[in-house]
Amino acid sequence: MLREKMKEILRDNVCEVQFTKADGSLRTMRCTLMPDSLPPLKTDGKQRAENLDIIPVWDVEAEGWRSFRVDSVKSFGTVSSNMEDGSIVELLELG
Repeated sequence: MLREKMKEILRDNVCEVQFTKADGSLRTMRCTLMPDSLPPLKTDGKQRAENLDIIPVWDVEAEGWRSFRVDSVKSFGTVSSNMEDGSIVELLELG
């Protein structure tokens, strides 16, 4: 249930996620699922099946939707909005 725990944390926080991309490179992304930070939902009327291997998130720096594979995550932590340097304040145990 790691995926659900990550989604729960993302709904309440900006998080820093480090993961391995499909091309093998390492990426660090600041992202969230906080409702107040998301753009208005656009729908095309089609219902898509949820892919349980990935988590779609809002990239707060690129200001766009991105996703990552849960099994590719190397680190996952919340970012403090109160600290000037945006330090990671809590890491989720991945193993």
